[in-house]
Amino acid sequence: MSHYEQYYRLAYSYVKSEQDALDIVQESAYKAIKGCRKVKEPDYLATWIYRIVVNTSMDHLRKRREEPMEEDILEVHRNAGQPETSFSGQTEDRLVIRELLDRLSTEEKTVIILRYFEEKKIEEIAAITGETVSTVKSRLYRTLRKLKTQLGDRWEESE
Repeated sequence: MSHYEQYYRLAYSYVKSEQDALDIVQESAYKAIKGCRKVKEPDYLATWIYRIVVNTSMDHLRKRREEPMEEDILEVHRNAGQPETSFSGQTEDRLVIRELLDRLSTEEKTVIILRYFEEKKIEEIAAITGETVSTVKSRLYRTLRKLKTQLGDRWEESE
């Protein structure tokens, strides 16, 4: 329960629907409670639950046969009481970020969301996604290069 808002934001970033995100968190909690005895290492419990939320969100999208549509993640974080980012209040920048995130594949979005919006370490992302650390690093850096190319001059100005 202490991470409920984080799980909700993660689900919401996939499904863009408050009700669907709540359903996903509830279903994920059920799955976690039902399967918690399978976790042999208590230190990995939070990572395991993140993986459940990601997988449940993706299952939900597959069931609805929708392309994953990215919510304005900055707005979700602001509404959840998180500190404002440097882009808050700058409508144009927020729209650019949203547009760029919409262009990413599901795997790319997952890495970016977990790394920069959920502030997860590379190792945690690997555990959540079920991929190797090197795959996550490669995908993260490739996606960052892709975003940098798409941003062009804007990237240089923000550094």
